[in-house]
Amino acid sequence: MVEQAIETFGHIDAVFANAGRGGSPGGFSSADHVAWREMILTNIYGVGLTLQACLPELKRRQGHILLTGSAAGRTTIPGSMYSATKWAVTGIGYNLREELRGTGMRVTLIEPGMVDTPFFDEPPEYALADRDIANAVIYALSQPPHVDVNEILVRPTPPRE
Repeated sequence: MVEQAIETFGHIDAVFANAGRGGSPGGFSSADHVAWREMILTNIYGVGLTLQACLPELKRRQGHILLTGSAAGRTTIPGSMYSATKWAVTGIGYNLREELRGTGMRVTLIEPGMVDTPFFDEPPEYALADRDIANAVIYALSQPPHVDVNEILVRPTPPRE
């Protein structure tokens, strides 16, 4: 995919490692461990593979890396392996930023709260729209080279009382 993008567009300026899937109910004591494996491979390993594939070109271009974390990766959710995977993405973002220090590259962690997507079986009552997250990504990408937006935590506005 990276080679195809370079062949088609000449270079890659940014990559958005935007993958995530949930697990199954049951917490650590009884959730489906097969679902965990697939979630961990997507949410953590997929981010790592994306970075490894894209970093050589992004370093050459002093590019921008965006990672989808989650508000769930900033808090404790009892029994949530999903939350744990998003904590890992946060750690990847921080560690990557340090690895790239001095290269001119930028790393942004996008951390959405509830977003109305097919991720949920039932649409959440109060949720962000996909365009809300897209706007956060565009904001980070549109900053001048001397501005590195490290994290954007985006949550739905709580309903009026």
